[in-house]
Order: sequence, then C-alpha cells, then structure tokens
Amino acid sequence: MISRPTPPAALLAATRRRFLTVSGAAAALAFSGALPGISPASATSAPQPADDPFTLGVASGDPLPDGVVLWTRLAPDPLAPFGGMDRRTYPVRWEVATDERFSRVVRRGTTQVGPEFSHSAHVDVRGLEPWREYFYRFRCGGFISPVGRTKTAPSPEQLVPRLTLAFASCQAIWEGWYTAYRDLAARRHDVVLFLGDYIYEFGNDRGIRPGDGDEHNTRQAVTLDDYRQRYAYYKLDPDLQEAHHSAPWIVVLDDHEVVDNWADLNAGSTPSDQFLVRRANAFRAYWEHMPLRSAQTPQGPDMQLYRRLGYGRLAEFSMLDTRQYRDDQVNGDGIKPPNDATADPARSLLGLPQERWLLDGLTASDARWNVLGHQTAITLLDTVSGPNVAVPMDTWDGYSASRDRLLGGIAERGIQNVVSLAGDLHRSVVSDLALDFHDPDSRVVATEFVGTSITSGLDGEDLDAGGQVLLDENPHMRFGNFQRGYVSCEITPELWRSDFRVCDRVTVPDGTVSSRAVLAVENGVPAVQQA
Repeated sequence: MISRPTPPAALLAATRRRFLTVSGAAAALAFSGALPGISPASATSAPQPADDPFTLGVASGDPLPDGVVLWTRLAPDPLAPFGGMDRRTYPVRWEVATDERFSRVVRRGTTQVGPEFSHSAHVDVRGLEPWREYFYRFRCGGFISPVGRTKTAPSPEQLVPRLTLAFASCQAIWEGWYTAYRDLAARRHDVVLFLGDYIYEFGNDRGIRPGDGDEHNTRQAVTLDDYRQRYAYYKLDPDLQEAHHSAPWIVVLDDHEVVDNWADLNAGSTPSDQFLVRRANAFRAYWEHMPLRSAQTPQGPDMQLYRRLGYGRLAEFSMLDTRQYRDDQVNGDGIKPPNDATADPARSLLGLPQERWLLDGLTASDARWNVLGHQTAITLLDTVSGPNVAVPMDTWDGYSASRDRLLGGIAERGIQNVVSLAGDLHRSVVSDLALDFHDPDSRVVATEFVGTSITSGLDGEDLDAGGQVLLDENPHMRFGNFQRGYVSCEITPELWRSDFRVCDRVTVPDGTVSSRAVLAVENGVPAVQQA
C-alpha cells in the first residue's frame, strides 16, 4: 500500500516564501502548467507528430497491487527544445495487455500531453490484478512506442514465495557504457530500485563516448531546458531504455539531479533564492522523465519523494529523501574527523518529521522484510588507517545523532529484518549495522547493502587502496569492491540473497558482467553471511 505523507507545513511555507522572492518570470516558469490528464479517445483531426516521437523509450513505476504508472515523452528531436515538438497538446493512446503480442488488452485509454511538462505522459493505470506481469505501449499519430514489461505488486495479504529485485545508482554517462543495464534487463526482475544520480548536472570535457564533448554536455545544467536536454541525452542510451522496458522502477533522487552535495536550501555559495529557482527547474525535469505519480508532481522547489510501497507480506519499501530536509553539512563538508557538530542531536539527515514517519512506518509494518531505499551509506565509514578517524560529512556519518535515532529506534521497537539499500559511494560496501560501530560486541540490528555505480568512477578494480582501508578500519564491514555494476537480489520469506554483478570494463562498449559475490541475510538474523 502506498503512503503519501505531507511535509511539515511550516517548512513548505518558509520555503515557498523564500522562493517567491525570486523574479516573477522565473517563478512562473517553475510553477506553470497543469498535470496532463486522461481523457476519452481524441478525434482523428488531432495534431500528429511528423517523425517518431518515442525516441526516449517507455517506462513504468511505483507498482501497486492494482496498478502502475506508465511513462513516455514525445521527443522526435530529443536534444532540441521541447524535444522537437511544437507547443500544442497531443493525444497519446496507451494499452496494457497480458501478452507481448497484445492479443488480450485489459486496459486502454488516451492521455493528453502538452508543452507544460515537455509532452511527457504519466498514466496511473488502475484495475489490474495483483502480482501479475503485463505489457504496455503507447501510440501517437501513426507511431507506436516500444513495448514495456511491468508487474504489479502482490495484494496486502499475500506472502509470495519469491521476489526478484535489482538496485542501481550513479550513472555518469561520460564515464562509461551502460553494460550493467544490459545484464539487468536480461534478468527481467520483478522491480528495480534506482537510488540517485540518474544524471550529472555538471559539464565535462573528458567523456569516453562519441558526442560526450558536445556543447550541450560540457555546460552546467541550470535552466529547465538544460536539465531536460541532459535527461534526454541519458535516455537515448539503448541499454538504459531496455532496463526501463524490462521491469517497473521505483526511483528517488540524490544530489546530482540538482547540484553536487546540495542540502535543503543550501548549495555552496549560491544564495538560497537563486538556488530555489534552479531546484525547481531540476525537480520539474526530473518528474517529467520519471515514472512517478501525480502525488510526486513538484510544486516549484518542493517535491514529495519519500513514500512507502508494499509488496504484500513479503516486503515493504520505505523510499527516503535525504536531500530536501537535511541540515547543511558541517565542518566545510568533505572528509573530516567526527566532532560535536556531527553528533549534534538537533541535526538530521532526513528531517525530524521524516524520521518519525520512517520509524512509525517500520513499527506498523507486518512485512517479513523492511527495506530502506535511499541514497547513501548508514554504516560508519572510517577512511583513514590507524587510530585517527575521518568520515564523509555528506553521509549518515555527518549526522550521527540521526543515525543513532534510527538504529536505536529499530532496537527499542523490536523491528525485525531491516535491510538498507543505498548507493552514492561508487563502490560496493556490505555491513552489519550495529548500535555502536566502535564496539565489536555491539548488537547488530539491521543489514546494509551499498551498491556500486553503473559507470561513475570508470572501470575501477576489484579492491582499491581506499577499499582496503575501509575493510581494515571498519570491522562491521563484510565485503567491499570497487568495480562498476549493480546488485541483483532474490528475496524469499526465509532468506535475502544479494548478487553483486560487476563489469570487467565500462570504458569500452563490449564489456562483460559476472557475479563477484553473493551475500545473504537469514530471516530473524541481522548478520551478513556468504550465500
């Protein structure tokens, strides 16, 4: 069952007041437009694109027992403003069937897409059967989209015998080919979690792919058009499209969908009012390109991203937002020794309302596995050898009181089988989450699987020097790897298995993918073991 919490009113009011001090033209750009709706089939005289508008593929997301969101965006010239579409509204027909040949269509309709959201479609299909595979496609004029595969969630009372899940993050397109997505797509998981850094906002002139040095990739994304173009460039990749076509995705963003290491109203030296315009642009482009419901439609610089999705009695996913409500990083950000500022109980990575929402939801859950889908590692990351300690200020280490409230709350409330899935580090890290990371005998209350990047960091290696230090200095860590890839999981009522799929190379288009390690967690035993 999906939960749609409301952010604290005072926070939203203060944010909007500051945002509305920006110029009227910029605010109008960020706020304008109405959500495309679903309507009966349009007349044949409706406008039609002259060229194939489905260049960016299709996607589905946020499955429910009776429904799923279907996405596409009309873009015959994807890197042009508005994707090469004119500023008219177009009817887009959609179909959902039980087979790939569409011999048994079970749902169909028409949605109107217009320039307000760059001709993107977000169709919230309902009336489907629980825990069933479906296929979907779109039509516009004489053009038919690729076919996507999706799957609904189980009904709330179901304890299904097996769930397959993949999770991924960090896909800097100019640092590699999406070989990992080719492997992910072939496995046809029940669901895919994407945990942040779908695009990178900064420009670069060192890409390894043809076209990476083009002007639209080497400049910083700031305006709405910039962000739209960046998403279009990423979504043109055929392996990424196939990964979306293979299964429904549940997505959250991290920092690079907006700007590096942003925190609430803070983005380096940029004044807050200017940053809120940029954040509004980034959020709008993000929603336009993701399979998200209308509940996630941004309202200027605000977007409701933390939410809960149930998979019957087997699993419940609490998708977190560690950017919009966090306190600013302390000690100048970077990697620093922990101190009173990092331990300040008034500071939070999630914001206190989201912290309460998370713990209350975990407490109320009757699922066998309670899954946190979020951006960065909860575990302690001591990055220096010897008695000194230095940790990243941008991870949960920079907000240790927030971490203590989460892990302490899990222990105090007797919450079982909590599994944290995260990304951000550009390396795989598997850890037992203990109440006190400095005490080797401290009680373990949860398990964490941090997946490496799809491409960010280039080819990497099995275990680099930094990874060896992490394993040496953090005895709660059970595995580390510095290659590119993703994690494929098999979940049953009694066992969680995580298969770390790694690429030998991503700097060439013909790399290979293999299983580096398979680690497991047993029902009721929050300690990692070899499978």
